[in-house]
Amino acid sequence: MKLDDAAARLEALGNPTRLAIYRTLVKVGERGIAVGKLQARMGAAASTLSHHLQKLIQVGLVTQERQATTLICRANFPVMSGLVTYLTEECCSEEKSCSANAA
Repeated sequence: MKLDDAAARLEALGNPTRLAIYRTLVKVGERGIAVGKLQARMGAAASTLSHHLQKLIQVGLVTQERQATTLICRANFPVMSGLVTYLTEECCSEEKSCSANAA
């Protein structure tokens, strides 16, 4: 992952509303959730939710799939995993005695 991609994803998650949306999508798992149900859970106006979802989609953290007349939102788990790996892959690499490096 590139530094700019990681920064954009972290910036998107830096907004409390987007972070709450993303955590909800992570909680529901691979099955995802319909936009209408997500809106009801979040208690947000449709336009507000749409704005925040678009930002999360733009940086690759969320995907959407149309199923007939329903729009399903999902956390993009491979991208999330990549971001976490990017943040932790060099943990304590310059420290000789680090509990994170113990095998």
